[in-house]
Amino acid sequence: MTIESTTSGPSPLSRVWAGTRLFRPVLFLVIAMLVFFAITQPVFFTAGNIFNVLTAAAPLWVVSMGMTLVVITGGVDLSVGATAALAGIFLAKTIEAGLPAWVALLLSVVFGAVVGALANGLFIGWLRLSFFVVTIASMTTLTGIVNLWSNSRSFYLTDPLFSQISGGALLGIPYPVCVMIVVFALFLYLERRTFFGRDVFAVGGSFSAARLSGIRTTRTIVLVYAISGALGAVAGVLSSSRVGAATPQVDPSLPLLAVAAVLLGGTSLLGGLGSVVGTALGVLFIGLLQNGLSIAGIASFWQQVITGVILVAAVLGDRISARRRPSRRQRAADARAQADAQAEARAEAAADPVLAAGAETEATGAR
Repeated sequence: MTIESTTSGPSPLSRVWAGTRLFRPVLFLVIAMLVFFAITQPVFFTAGNIFNVLTAAAPLWVVSMGMTLVVITGGVDLSVGATAALAGIFLAKTIEAGLPAWVALLLSVVFGAVVGALANGLFIGWLRLSFFVVTIASMTTLTGIVNLWSNSRSFYLTDPLFSQISGGALLGIPYPVCVMIVVFALFLYLERRTFFGRDVFAVGGSFSAARLSGIRTTRTIVLVYAISGALGAVAGVLSSSRVGAATPQVDPSLPLLAVAAVLLGGTSLLGGLGSVVGTALGVLFIGLLQNGLSIAGIASFWQQVITGVILVAAVLGDRISARRRPSRRQRAADARAQADAQAEARAEAAADPVLAAGAETEATGAR
């Protein structure tokens, strides 16, 4: 009688746990922070405060989703704060021109995508210029355009649509939080289920190898920066709706906080590795920390210091992780060496009848 033993694969829970490897540290930090503030701050865990945290973090959340794709390609978009301010001014100007508010809103998002593609994507993807130089230059240029176009004055948004965006709710969930959920779901699908998501990871892993494999690398990078610009415009609309006005003030901390959230979530600054789930946890960590410090009465200056320390810690953690894990080139070399060794062993076994018989017996026993 033959007894066949079957080995079951990993359970769904173990697969889920294995999938958290990249962002496991920030997951523990978020849980620990929730527990700490729930114990020390009685009003922290109320529904109203949680929605306040999420609503305040909505612009950062949206920008960080786009920043994740940019960092996976091996770049950083430092101009996204200026893009958000410029999109807000564009929104106000188009409404002044007589367009309906919802049309102006959609055009603002398209405008942000065009700005991201032209000001950043073409120079980085087509001309292969340094992302740091290009995005610094575009940030400076767009900031100047914002002040010139607006004459350094604010424009009030009186249309009911914007008060509805900032104060309305769908099934009890504020609209900014609904936007967060939709953007996260779209980017999770984009990352894991589309060829474009695969191309983004391939370009970040090795630009030259991705190009040689047939991926349109220039188009991929241009699209990534266009998406970042579009989401910067969405963040500008959310921020303008919240204060009821489009202001020419550029938030210099927005791109830095987005980079910090992305790195905290396990995305590698070197490119080719990352996850929007980790980015979401990184944004939650920053939002919860700022809210908890505000409730505790910590001055805003100290909050800036703590945020800066978090950014440095995130970059340091990314560098340590990069040293510990093998590079893509090393993994490819190991795979080729293993394949060569297996091919050599099969050739030797085929040349020697004794070894071939032993290999066949071993394979039969394994089956």
